[in-house]
Amino acid sequence: MAGARSRTHPDVRGFDRAAAMYERARPGYPPAAVRHLGRVLRLAPGRTVVDLGSGTGKFTRALAPLGAARIAIEPTAGMRREFRRAVPDVPVLDGTAEAIPLPDGFADAVVCAQAFHWFRPRRALGEIARVLRPGGGLGLVWNTRDEGLPWSRRISRIVARYRGRSPKSRSRRWRPAFRDPAGPFGPLHAARFAHVQRGTVATFVERTLSVSVIANLPARERRAVAAEVRAVLRDDPSARGRRSLDLPYATEVYWSYRR
Repeated sequence: MAGARSRTHPDVRGFDRAAAMYERARPGYPPAAVRHLGRVLRLAPGRTVVDLGSGTGKFTRALAPLGAARIAIEPTAGMRREFRRAVPDVPVLDGTAEAIPLPDGFADAVVCAQAFHWFRPRRALGEIARVLRPGGGLGLVWNTRDEGLPWSRRISRIVARYRGRSPKSRSRRWRPAFRDPAGPFGPLHAARFAHVQRGTVATFVERTLSVSVIANLPARERRAVAAEVRAVLRDDPSARGRRSLDLPYATEVYWSYRR
């Protein structure tokens, strides 16, 4: 774990603590988005794809129907342990986006789901380009919560109190790295897909506790956050008394090709 702390943003260590909750409570990915990325990155049998910042392997599993050979890179030990339980047939290596433990020209494609905002974008793009074959593609994916639901907005405000300077998936501060005409990747393309996560109150409490900055809090503060989320879901008219809740997402898919 000390290695991960020295090579990644300090808040990433929360994923080590929260790996089991992350696996239980984070949403998967809509098949339409995965198929689309498979088409634009030409993922098929005989091709190789690297899942960078793979976490517990949620996106790695989603790629399986495409038939490409998969390999995962993940810097936190807790996430790798969960990955090996969930995806025992795919190797997962200790590494970061800025130091990928693979040889030059290894892969036909690299994908990053819920991860690229944690990277140092220009350094990461140079390293990703190194491991890609000529013309290889990079795919970036985020599940972004639809804040149209009052209870979802209220939970987001709870989390926002603790965010500080932690990287935010919604910020898109990584975009300028793709606009550099001397950079290793061409223009960035985008598509959006509707997605819904269905779960119980317990699911969405754990979904909140799996956020890295919340997972890094002392135990007493984590318990207080969990109690606040339960109160929101107990009191909000759109959630009150329901055994099952639906949380809409927009799954955002971006892709680019190595120059």
